[in-house]
Amino acid sequence: MHILCLGVNHQTAPLTLRERLAFDPAHTRVTLSRYGFGRTPDEGVAELVILSTCNRVEVYAYGPEPAFEPLRALLSEAAGIPAAEFAGHSYSIVDMEAVGHLFRVAAGLDSMILGEPQILGQVAEAHTLALRAGSSGLVLARLFQSAIHSGKRARHETDIAVNPANVSAVAVHLVASVVHRLEAAHVVVIGAGEMAELAVEALRKRSVRRITVVNRSVANGQELARRWQADVRPFEALAEAMGQADVVISSTGAPHTVIHPEMVAAAMADRPDRPLVIVDVAVPRDVEADVDDLPGVHVYDLDRLNAHVSRSVDERRAQVPAVEAILEKEIDAFRAWLKGLAVRPLIRALRQQAEAIRRAEVERTLRRFNGVGVEAQAELDALTRALVNKLLHAPTRCLAEKSAAGEGAQYALTARELFDLVSALETPGEASE
Repeated sequence: MHILCLGVNHQTAPLTLRERLAFDPAHTRVTLSRYGFGRTPDEGVAELVILSTCNRVEVYAYGPEPAFEPLRALLSEAAGIPAAEFAGHSYSIVDMEAVGHLFRVAAGLDSMILGEPQILGQVAEAHTLALRAGSSGLVLARLFQSAIHSGKRARHETDIAVNPANVSAVAVHLVASVVHRLEAAHVVVIGAGEMAELAVEALRKRSVRRITVVNRSVANGQELARRWQADVRPFEALAEAMGQADVVISSTGAPHTVIHPEMVAAAMADRPDRPLVIVDVAVPRDVEADVDDLPGVHVYDLDRLNAHVSRSVDERRAQVPAVEAILEKEIDAFRAWLKGLAVRPLIRALRQQAEAIRRAEVERTLRRFNGVGVEAQAELDALTRALVNKLLHAPTRCLAEKSAAGEGAQYALTARELFDLVSALETPGEASE
């Protein structure tokens, strides 16, 4: 059995491709349920998890062969684009390399902004969605739990998240560099999710006084506005709000663009000499590409933000060796657990066999002694259970230790012969290193 990862990220694929491949939570749930991985091993994949963020789309799988064709087909069908269009931008990694990659992702070492905090929550959400869909089984569930634990350790035990930079904070930093006296500007934030809140927080830290939140759900917009003392407008008032704005930061979860050239042109008609800066941090993008061609309008998307990231990560870069040391230990622990899978069915079969023998002998003994009281029966049952547990403790511990050391197959074969366990389940193969 093998752990696989097929993905694209900000280092391998442009935003135009990443947004076409992106999954929102609803799309993820439908895809996991539709493909039914975990219930159709004949497809070549026994378990599946989809991780989709603003900077990456990755599919993690566990199956009998290191074959990526089912994963490419999944992405192709889910996104509605030929696999050939993303094949040259994707990476395919197997077994412990895939494990190490996910651990680095969860710790923020593979993010566009080193140490950014949002990715850990996104990894946890991918894990939860897969569990609820029934597509994540024993191995991927343990893999994601271990990666999340590693990410938490990295943040608590190092300074990788000190003064954390995130996409929204970098967006505001960029705006401050191009807008004169940002504190006096009128900023419109579209959306009311986490990215929007981070943007509003970053704006308040820069003393921006006039902030208007525009959102489809007025209630959610009001809640965000209340927390940060901002104004709120319904989505129907977006065009009017843009006409009054100096800066627009858009971060909706819409599957399509929400800002169109006609809308922006109308907003600019009465202010030809007053520029408008639009920052689009959504995936898929909220702003149509042609908006950037309008006079006086300056649009920045995630790929453009990438050029401004390096200034924000110097302090965190020094923490990378400490984070990698933590990840190395956690990866070793997962490797040992994975190797231990080789003997788990055998140990289970051994205990089941011993328990069946114990019960049969207890029942035979009780039949020979009529009238044994309930208390005596309980004592006999406890005595025989204790004897079985003590007798099996040493061999089962030895099997687990030898498996963790990479010798599980040899010892499993010997144990089967010694205990006549010919009916034990076949042992799963160990992921190669």
